[in-house]
Amino acid sequence: MNPWIGGALAIAAMFVGGGLWGWKGVILALTVVVFWLLLQFSRLMRLMKAASEGPLGQVDNAVMLNAQLQAGMPVADVIALTRSLGKKLGSAPETFGWQDSGGARVEVIVNKGRVESWRLLRLEAGQAEAA
Repeated sequence: MNPWIGGALAIAAMFVGGGLWGWKGVILALTVVVFWLLLQFSRLMRLMKAASEGPLGQVDNAVMLNAQLQAGMPVADVIALTRSLGKKLGSAPETFGWQDSGGARVEVIVNKGRVESWRLLRLEAGQAEAA
C-alpha cells in the first residue's frame, strides 16, 4: 500500500473514532494502527528469516522466476518468490541476480525498492558442457 494512503487512513480513523467515541475512539484507532504495523513487521521478519536460510543468489528455476516477475513489484515480493536474497551484481543501477542449478540467471534492476526491469541469461550449449 502507498504510505500516503496508509497515513491518511490512520489519521481518518483517529478523527472518526474521536468524533464518535471521544478519547476512547482515538485510543481504539491508535491500537488498530499499531496492530497493523506490527503485523507488517512480523510478515517482513518471517520473510527475511526464510530468505536467510536459503543460499545466496540461488533459485530453483530461473525461467519460472523470469515469468513471475512484474515491473513495479516490491523487492520483498521478489524475495518471497525466490526464498533467498539476491547476489548484488552492481550499484550504478542497483542490480541483483539469482541463478539456478542449470546455469540460467535472472538479473533484476531495482529502483527505489521496486523492480524496474530484469533479464534472463542462459548458458550457450558449449558453455554448459565446459562448466
